[in-house]
Amino acid sequence: MTNEFELTGDVGTAPAPLSPEAFASLGGGKIAYVRSIRSEDVAEMFPQAPHIAPGLELFTLHAADGTPIMLTDSREAAVASAMQNELETVSVH
Repeated sequence: MTNEFELTGDVGTAPAPLSPEAFASLGGGKIAYVRSIRSEDVAEMFPQAPHIAPGLELFTLHAADGTPIMLTDSREAAVASAMQNELETVSVH
């Protein structure tokens, strides 16, 4: 038995990069990711947040397009918030 596959398109070429609009629509509003940040960076991402002592590791939950959703002091709380809001968390590198 022989398996034959027909290759179409250019082999070995990278896919075209996504536009910001296409990237923002990925996941249909159901995909999120968790990221660690330093407390010194909170004001830039969450201008309404109260002052937080420097030197702390915090966690943010972001929509697929990078929009920050929440700030917390534990990864577990960020993932739990995603689950409560029916968001699927993915790993980003």
